Amino acid sequence: MACLCLKRMSNKAFESTTLVFLLLSVVFSTPPEDPIKCTTSENTTCTITNSYGSFPDRSICKAAQVLYPTTEQELVSVVASATRNKTKMKVATRYSHSIPKLVCPDGENGMLISTKYLNKIVKVDVEANTMTVESGVTLQQFINEAAKVGLALPYAPYWWGVTIGGLMGTGAHGSTLRGKGSAVHDYVVGLRIVRPAGHEDGYAKVESLNERHEDLNATKVSLGVLGVISQITLKLERLFKRSITYVAKNDSDLGDQVAAFGHAHEFADIMWYPSQRKVVYRVDDRVPFNTSGNGLYDFIPLRPTPSNISIFRRTTEDIQESTNDAIGKCIDANASSNALFTVAYGLTNNGISFTGYPVIGFQNHLQSSGSCLDSPQDALITTCGWDPRVEGLFYYNTAFSIRLSVVKKFIEDVQKLVQLEPKGLCILGLYNGIVMRYVTASSAYLGKQEDALEFDFLYYRSRDPMTPRLYEDILEEVEQLGIFKYGGLPHWGKNRNLAFQGVIKKYKNAKKFLKVKNKYDPKGLFSNTWTDQVLGLKDGVTILKDGCALEGLCICSQDSHCNPSKGYYCRPGKVYKKARVCTHLK
Repeated sequence: MACLCLKRMSNKAFESTTLVFLLLSVVFSTPPEDPIKCTTSENTTCTITNSYGSFPDRSICKAAQVLYPTTEQELVSVVASATRNKTKMKVATRYSHSIPKLVCPDGENGMLISTKYLNKIVKVDVEANTMTVESGVTLQQFINEAAKVGLALPYAPYWWGVTIGGLMGTGAHGSTLRGKGSAVHDYVVGLRIVRPAGHEDGYAKVESLNERHEDLNATKVSLGVLGVISQITLKLERLFKRSITYVAKNDSDLGDQVAAFGHAHEFADIMWYPSQRKVVYRVDDRVPFNTSGNGLYDFIPLRPTPSNISIFRRTTEDIQESTNDAIGKCIDANASSNALFTVAYGLTNNGISFTGYPVIGFQNHLQSSGSCLDSPQDALITTCGWDPRVEGLFYYNTAFSIRLSVVKKFIEDVQKLVQLEPKGLCILGLYNGIVMRYVTASSAYLGKQEDALEFDFLYYRSRDPMTPRLYEDILEEVEQLGIFKYGGLPHWGKNRNLAFQGVIKKYKNAKKFLKVKNKYDPKGLFSNTWTDQVLGLKDGVTILKDGCALEGLCICSQDSHCNPSKGYYCRPGKVYKKARVCTHLK
């Protein structure tokens, strides 16, 4: 009976519940815990996971020790000692937001180097518009410190809980087709990286690179396999103001509009709800500095979330999944997306309330958010919605960029899937739809290869790896269309393993990157099995095991199969007919 009541509330009262939550002003929150845990006071016998508490294969990685250097000199000593002893090393950040296993040392004898205390502002040059920081500085800290001296990072990720070193390592970005593009690493004009060395150099060496050094193109997006970045210098701009207006429309002409919209507005992005046939355009541009307005963007999904709300939402979706309640999921998705639009996604005109568009404010108040990180401990009464200590949200995150020249065809293929099964993509409406951001070709060897549109979406993940998802085949079709048929480049810090199958072949300067890797770390002390696989140095990233299709771990040809004794076969495709993800046939 309790389940029936919960399901009924989901279908009838979800919108009012959502609105109450969205309008609730939460003062306190429990910040995320350290992703590294050790069993001794000497920080030995340790484990590490990501901020979601689960890598794509659900493993928890182990390390013999973690060290927390506070200066570059200490960092050099740490790398030298590990190199001398031929110890594997990986770099970890404060919040560990990368979904793939970038931070895992191989085996249990490796070492973690945390940049948690490498978090100082080194130098600010207002005349040159540059700022030098240690790699553990968070994006939030960077934005705030730059604004104090009248400077701004022009484009940035929307979540400020990443570190500057971490976001560089995975190519994190904002949204624009202007200037050097939306990726933070393309505004790097200098960096210092500590790498392994031979006996003659004391087993560790500091490489100081600027724009004249070709190696900078390798270190700007490195997946952490070249060493530890100690300092980064970024080229900034004078602080400016922006104007934001959200406009909702039917998605019937989305394919025709995306390229022109991206060129028309400097900070344009799009939220697409395919099953609702709805698209929300973000009209976002600079305005003169003297334009009136002191707006703030405190994006609602990144605010402190009452734990009971997170648990309720998750329980509701668990019930919908287990009962195949697609209609209930679609109703809730419509309610959720409508509620977010009603409250302008967290925009306020004065930092307190939303009174109407446009919302005008300073760049540092509008470009990024994440207030669930900011408050003191409140005993888990409120948390970031994905905090694994609460039985709340648990999801996959798929993100890939498709070059602008073919993006219209991809969008039309997704719309064909919606026509075949209108309820198939309702699930995306529960997680803010498909967020579409603009990216440009980069000089980084592992950066974006062409001007493109990135598609980023979240969706339900069962806590049981053997439990199929509702309309799993539709979402997997979207994933495969983008990554395989249209050659999409996966975001290095997101995605399930299948997105990285053969990925290195998509990078024209891959050989140049591997040449620098061999020079900086010839013994692979900063590499692990996963990075070797995605860089093409070992066999592919796919894993053959029960549940492979559900976890995105296995890919096979159309004529082969994964594990017939368990019922995991390659599903014939409706749109794309070359490679199939193994799907559980019910």
